[in-house]
Amino acid sequence: MNTSTAPAPKPAETATEQDPRWFRVLARDQSADGEFCYSVATTGVYCRPSCPSRAANPKNVRFHLTAADAEAAGFRPCRRCEPDRPPLRDRHAAGMAAICRRIDEAEETPSLSELAREAGLSPHHFHRVFKAVVGVTPRDYATARRTKRVHAELARGGSVTEAIYGAGFNSSGRFYEASDAMLGMTPGDYRAGGTNASIRFAVGDCSLGSILVAMSDRGVCAILIGEEPEALLRDLEDRFPHARLIGGDAAFESVVATVVGFVEAPGIGLDLPLDLRGTAFQRRVWQALRAIPPGTTASYAEIAARIGAPKAVRAVAGACAANALAVAIPCHRVVRSDGALSGYRWGIERKRALIEREAEPAPAGMAADHADRVRATARS
Repeated sequence: MNTSTAPAPKPAETATEQDPRWFRVLARDQSADGEFCYSVATTGVYCRPSCPSRAANPKNVRFHLTAADAEAAGFRPCRRCEPDRPPLRDRHAAGMAAICRRIDEAEETPSLSELAREAGLSPHHFHRVFKAVVGVTPRDYATARRTKRVHAELARGGSVTEAIYGAGFNSSGRFYEASDAMLGMTPGDYRAGGTNASIRFAVGDCSLGSILVAMSDRGVCAILIGEEPEALLRDLEDRFPHARLIGGDAAFESVVATVVGFVEAPGIGLDLPLDLRGTAFQRRVWQALRAIPPGTTASYAEIAARIGAPKAVRAVAGACAANALAVAIPCHRVVRSDGALSGYRWGIERKRALIEREAEPAPAGMAADHADRVRATARS
């Protein structure tokens, strides 16, 4: 009978293979870059953990805390992964930050090819890196920054023409083409605080408390939920400080009844036009939220991935917090990666109630019963 056994592994090889850092090297884990580096005795070089080179024989590998430690041991930096330089993600972050400043300071938005040339990348690669780092495309970022500048210029009280050129538009035609999406109204009306805008509203009751529904000429612009109707009305006034707020009539109460019915029975859907006002990034997030089916949830990280910005998790959370259309933009369906509930501007308990309600069909007649209790609060 053959009683031979395999030769015992050498101590150095065993130590390397049992070191948790070795598994991160084999996985080319980019998150480990900067935490340590490793050297290969047969090549005389040291690498960062994410180095794309072929995996070395573990018996020839040593780990070092820093690049300086590896060089002190007699190794030179790998030319492929450049471990003596900051990690690629840090270099990309710094480079894209510089590009953002370039866009911010430019009188006219530079072209994609110009920005890519300044970043030292091809246009396609630059576009992909910028979106991964910043969370939006260069064009969307430039639009958001110009929107902010338009707001600031109009708030100064100057003429619309001054605002046009102060915000970086080189023609009034291009400005007016974009102003509708930027402001939600004409520049003159915006500068006047929405003086000429008419907002109809009504307050109703639902199982979650008081609910205020407001509607502009474009569609529903606010759905606010809370304990006190007065607080909801103050919130609406703060959003439209100079608009004409008009208490809803009987016809408008039917709109509130529709929203209340949707709160109580999400399965019936909400077939109302929406007046969405936000940045390009916020709109992308809100569109992704509306695609989450009732009765299901998604994590902030999943939403970030769905809009093509996997690293913009915190920005996604910010867009959810900026949502003023409760239930219509279902930010309550977004949870933490571990499934736990996190911040909700209308309260965690309401978020939990909405999720639980959507998981089970509402009893027949519930939506109608609550719709019958709608009461309008008129305001002259």
